[in-house]
Amino acid sequence: MVETIGIYGGTFDPIHLGHLITAQYVYEIRKLSKVLFIPCNVSPLKIGMERTPNEDRFNMVKLAIEDIPYFLISDYEIKNPGVSYTINTLTYLKNQYDNFELIIGYDNLLQFEEWKDGDEIVKLAKLVVLGRDTHEYEKENRFFKFAEFVKTPRIDISSSEIRGRVKNNLPIDFLVPSKIKNYIFKKGLYR
Repeated sequence: MVETIGIYGGTFDPIHLGHLITAQYVYEIRKLSKVLFIPCNVSPLKIGMERTPNEDRFNMVKLAIEDIPYFLISDYEIKNPGVSYTINTLTYLKNQYDNFELIIGYDNLLQFEEWKDGDEIVKLAKLVVLGRDTHEYEKENRFFKFAEFVKTPRIDISSSEIRGRVKNNLPIDFLVPSKIKNYIFKKGLYR
């Protein structure tokens, strides 16, 4: 049986329950062997934006998934300086895995024509797009034909909201796993 790995990249600043719930649903719906979380060094869409040190973001993802045997983490992008381009990561991963699916949000699909080497990406990986209601599909681009939409719960939690809550001394319970909350406060992140 060929293993299919879900590739789930992002800034994860911090990782939150929305990320984990989404990964769980995609894992089940797509019958994946594993989901590989890949914290990026610099997101191409967030160049110049401030972010938490790579080590902390990596450690938070690692902590969040450590008890889930089918969730893995890769330090490939964190270890590589400069902008983290998906095409480079997939090219690297194809030597390790036979088959993978790239998990992206609907907003990423709408911007996919701006991604570096989008045509090459869809040759290497199936695009698994976190579904939205079908009436939202009015702005289609040429990459929609490569997309496999999956219906996952819509979890409106954002990392920027969590950072803001920490900065304003508001609780983040029910937004992040308790291990992540403890890590954030122990390290004094987002103050």
